[in-house]
Amino acid sequence: MITLIALIITIVGALNWLLIGISGFNLVSWITMGSDIAQRIIYILVGVAGAWLVYFIIRKKGRVDEHFPAGDRGGAAD
Repeated sequence: MITLIALIITIVGALNWLLIGISGFNLVSWITMGSDIAQRIIYILVGVAGAWLVYFIIRKKGRVDEHFPAGDRGGAAD
């Protein structure tokens, strides 16, 4: 469950960077209404989520199949 939450947080962080790169729009700043403390908390959460995913990939040696069964991937089974 923690890995799924980390994945969602990391995706939101990546989408924020995409918006900044394309249009200069900072989603985090907009969501937090410019609160520096709230922005720092969100950026810390994104960083921790990314670090967790790096740890998860190293721990699983790149294999995530046993954590995300074939039925959960949305594709056909191998």
